[in-house]
Amino acid sequence: MKILHLLYESKGDYFGIGGVGIRAYEIYRYLRNDHDITLLCKKYPNAEDGEIEGLRHIFVGTESKSLTRTLLSYAYHAALFVKKYGDNFDIIVEDFSPAIPTFLHAFTEKPVVLQIQGHTGALYFRKYNPFYALTLYALELLRPGFYDNFILINPETARKLRLGRKKRMQIISNGVSRELLDALPEEGQYILYIGRIDIYGKGLDILVKAYREFHASFPHLRLVIAGDGRDRETFQAELMKLPREVKDSIELVGWVSGDQKTEVIGKALFCVFPSRHETQSICVCESLACGKAVILSDIPEFLVYKEAGAGVISSRGNASSLAQTMRDITLSSEREEMGKRGREWVRTYTWDKIALEYEEFLRRVLEK
Repeated sequence: MKILHLLYESKGDYFGIGGVGIRAYEIYRYLRNDHDITLLCKKYPNAEDGEIEGLRHIFVGTESKSLTRTLLSYAYHAALFVKKYGDNFDIIVEDFSPAIPTFLHAFTEKPVVLQIQGHTGALYFRKYNPFYALTLYALELLRPGFYDNFILINPETARKLRLGRKKRMQIISNGVSRELLDALPEEGQYILYIGRIDIYGKGLDILVKAYREFHASFPHLRLVIAGDGRDRETFQAELMKLPREVKDSIELVGWVSGDQKTEVIGKALFCVFPSRHETQSICVCESLACGKAVILSDIPEFLVYKEAGAGVISSRGNASSLAQTMRDITLSSEREEMGKRGREWVRTYTWDKIALEYEEFLRRVLEK
């Protein structure tokens, strides 16, 4: 197959890379030798067309430090690219974002698969100004109706979107690398958050408040925060306002990958994810693969991990609840068993298996 994939976040992106980009690179790592794959990515400073990790990259749009301007420019130029060159491909995959109004159905007759990571809904109004929030809310609600083929990451997103019965839809989850399943779990003197530095979405403001309370009972346990994102500088500034003894116990280690990621997860006492909004977190799955118990907020997308016996739940947006849950799991004799159950549960979700499901769905779309 000749696949064109509209990927709005890529390696080296000024605004960082999250689960959308990581998923694409992991899946195509297993498919790139059998298919002709082109990634159409938004432009960032010093981005150059060419091959990255064995995949052809084409960058379009306007370089800007304004994310909104960058995304709108990318949407416009990506649609023009599809209009001009779309017939050169067998199938087009678009990672959906309501902030990128491409409306590809109007520019090509080639089959288009809309890949939707999650559903934000009314939470937009808590994060953005009313006008921008209303625009995103409306686009998230309306745009999928113009498409016929969908890949969804989890059943909860399918339930929220309420897509019509005539739509061709497949739930294909995120995955983990097999190497993580072989990591030897240890228990160091720190708890870990790993993921994008998104203060509101990932609940990092709640995490810091909870850790400040937790630190009074367990001053020897550090909080390690691994990841990057556009809120990094703002987050660092907020940390500087903390009491010195708390601030000195919080370590930002930046983006981690490969052996460094395995080590930082593998030596954590446990991992914590206080998100206000999620899809299916790759970082949660990777923590489970490393045999770690997890603390999660009580959002629907996280309940599956509790049902698997891999972690415990705290109230979303409630720092005191999170602090108490952190104290409980620190003292719990069940922590190691949670890690074992989580590792066993995630074992069926490796990227090689996910890639085969993804490939098979694209073939079915082409056949029909």
